[in-house]
Amino acid sequence: MSVVRVSGSPYGVSPGPDGALWFTLAAEGAIGRYDGRSVRTYPLDPPGGQPTVIVPGPDGALWFTESRGNRIGRISGEGDPAWFPAESPYGLTAGPDGALWFTELQADRIGRLALDGEVTRYPVAGMPSMITTGPDGALWYTLNQGNAIGRTDISGATTVHPLPTAQAMPVGITSGPDGALWFVEIGAGQIGRIGTDGEITEFPLPDRAARPHAIIAGPDGALWFTEWAASRLGRITVTGEITGTELPGAEPHGLTVGPDGVIWVAMESGSLERIPL
Repeated sequence: MSVVRVSGSPYGVSPGPDGALWFTLAAEGAIGRYDGRSVRTYPLDPPGGQPTVIVPGPDGALWFTESRGNRIGRISGEGDPAWFPAESPYGLTAGPDGALWFTELQADRIGRLALDGEVTRYPVAGMPSMITTGPDGALWYTLNQGNAIGRTDISGATTVHPLPTAQAMPVGITSGPDGALWFVEIGAGQIGRIGTDGEITEFPLPDRAARPHAIIAGPDGALWFTEWAASRLGRITVTGEITGTELPGAEPHGLTVGPDGVIWVAMESGSLERIPL
């Protein structure tokens, strides 16, 4: 394990097309870039927008949400952002149709942002949070206050799948290596799996108070997730075997597979942590 110190509070992290790691600094209102040697930050104006999720877009740039700033940003290697209005955007993903898809946390909508700036919105109740493209070519997302998983296809047709556990409060979601969607239940301390047929399986964590936050598919065929309250990185196999790695920092949020093929975790305590497999 190695640690890259950052002056700020990293939240989301993503590999960029330039071979660097890009990340959001939520409290400071900035975007950061780590090229393997040094960290550079790009302050946003105004700084109070709370940049959160950051993802690579279909156009070779990085895209990110500002949940308090009510806008979606686009930043390239030159560091000069462009802006697109949205209402409390949080989750963000590159869709199967060449557009960006996002959630509007407080407005109970998901949206489609075309690269030319055109926005289409679809209502869905329950505080939509993280969003990802599923193996079936639809958009899947967590409904944090709706206690459900939502699915919307590119035509806007929506299905909602209630969770078996009450007050599970799902947040992170990702496509798994087994053709299903995997998600975390921050309120219940569980990992969930939902097939494209809607069948749900839940896996309780050894530490039910760990408050899992984000989840990704790793390069090893397993799912990796952050345990925000426990300062731990968790790993679950597709058969449900769970292990964990203690992290030296505090409050892990986003995580990603870096350009070097290993797991990187954004720690709000002020670091990016590299976890060899």
